[in-house]
Amino acid sequence: MGVKDRLDDNLDIVYSYSISFEESNSTKWLSRWDYISYELSNAKIQWFSTMNSFIIVVFLGGMLALVLLRTLRRCGAQVISMDDPESIPKHFRWMLVHEDVFRAPRCGMLLSVFLGSGAHVGIVAFLTLLLACLGHITPANPGSLATYPMVLFVCLGTPAGYVSSHFYKMFGGKRWIENALLTSLLCPGIVFALCSILNVVLWIHDSSGAIPFMTWATFPIPWLLVTTPLVFLGAHLGFKCCAFEQTMRTGGTPREIPKQRCVTRPVIGLLIGGILPFGSIIIQLFFTLRSIWSHQMYSTFEFPMLVFVLLVITCAEITIMLCYFHLLAEDYRWVWRSFLTSGFTAFYVFAYCVHYYFNKLAITGAASIVIYFGVSVIMAFVFFLFTGKAGTRLEAAGVLQEPSASCRAGGSWGRSSVQSSTPPPRQ
Repeated sequence: MGVKDRLDDNLDIVYSYSISFEESNSTKWLSRWDYISYELSNAKIQWFSTMNSFIIVVFLGGMLALVLLRTLRRCGAQVISMDDPESIPKHFRWMLVHEDVFRAPRCGMLLSVFLGSGAHVGIVAFLTLLLACLGHITPANPGSLATYPMVLFVCLGTPAGYVSSHFYKMFGGKRWIENALLTSLLCPGIVFALCSILNVVLWIHDSSGAIPFMTWATFPIPWLLVTTPLVFLGAHLGFKCCAFEQTMRTGGTPREIPKQRCVTRPVIGLLIGGILPFGSIIIQLFFTLRSIWSHQMYSTFEFPMLVFVLLVITCAEITIMLCYFHLLAEDYRWVWRSFLTSGFTAFYVFAYCVHYYFNKLAITGAASIVIYFGVSVIMAFVFFLFTGKAGTRLEAAGVLQEPSASCRAGGSWGRSSVQSSTPPPRQ
């Protein structure tokens, strides 16, 4: 078509297009979105993130295996006298706290509630990602990404009660009904209160995203009528079963904790313990924030599933490693520290959300800012519960079981290798 250099009248150009549909039997129904998801998922960056997480896991696993194997080998080969603490080598100093390592932590009720809620969050997240990988969450039904976690949260209250009461019994607690009540109400209540505040902000500004009052008032009904009884059922089962067996007796007087070096102080341990798990999820966190606040479609859930598994392993490894160093420094307060060490990942998550706000977004208006940081606080709190639980479970198993196993192999408090006036441990 030729167009003159000068036109006396306006020229209207009409554009048109046509669509033709072709039936294809080679594409399965559940994978019909794959070609779009792959193009929008930045697969190379996702693979880089996954490999980064895998390298962190391998590095920590190698360090942990090296330290533990060397320690256990030395335990079986060396005779140690507990009557002269000054003569014990530095890599055996953890033996001096064997009578204090099983002391019940302060605020054991609160810690057990956090552990139960963290187990609840972890199971819900794992099953949601599993269903997403199986193709049940697709761009054709975006609401399912919010529906599945809510349904799973309501129906999976039993594991939360079981884990909470099991740890509470291990800490020497007796009020399992109060423990179950707090498990079912405390952490979900905090999240519900924060969401209610954000919804009120949306009501005040007449936002179309605000949930109507009657709809919002019905949300606690399944939580109170379904989840709470399931939590009590799990708490009953967890309190009836046998708790972790203590392999050593607890002394009457708590041992004085010596002055700690800079590396083993609590703040330094928390900073170190949170940075490595955060490093394994930082790329996935970026894509998650982009999908929430920049309206980018996110449907490649295989990568978050892999990173989820690697995050759990990373939290466990870094927590066990730092726990070992704290015991070497004769600091037996490992229970709360194990939870806070990996749980401190939430601090870095919130800090990254702040960084993302100032560098990637252009949000204006007080309501929008409140919504953003409110959602970021909820996200950080959920991360705190989940990552804290991920590190505490395996560390508890290691502290409670490993000493007795090493002793039976001829280790530190065995009958022949340790010469001490302390009575032998209960078997």
